[in-house]
Amino acid sequence: MDDIDRGLLALLLEDATLSYAALGQAVGLSAGAAHERVRKLRERGVIRRTTIEVDPAALGLTVLAHVLVDSNAWMGDPPTKEALLALPAVEEAHIVAGPASLLLKVRTSRTEELQDVLRQLHAVPGVTSTSTIVVLETFFERPLAPTATPPTAGPR
Repeated sequence: MDDIDRGLLALLLEDATLSYAALGQAVGLSAGAAHERVRKLRERGVIRRTTIEVDPAALGLTVLAHVLVDSNAWMGDPPTKEALLALPAVEEAHIVAGPASLLLKVRTSRTEELQDVLRQLHAVPGVTSTSTIVVLETFFERPLAPTATPPTAGPR
């Protein structure tokens, strides 16, 4: 991935509706060349999908919580994934190392709804307990920075 690809990604992260002509002009390419670059980024899996960002509060989803899930079994198998996917309030699920097995990002409209999600989590096989952190305010959420150069591997 070169600086042109990173420039295209930065522009698309800011506004995914930009035309190929506008993208090309911004990075010094023709519209056709910009289209080809974006196609290749999609083909390589760098661009996984194109979407919009919706304000959760506008949808009434004002309660954000991070939930640590403890277990007595390995939680990284398909049944756990499927059980979590069945809970629409779970926005993200991560298998983690440390004091818990899973880290979940949960968003609901009311604390009572959050309590229902926690109840459903306790019904997932292997779950022994949860620890919930309710977010009071979000200072910022940082998007990816495609212009940042990845660190190089040091000497071995």
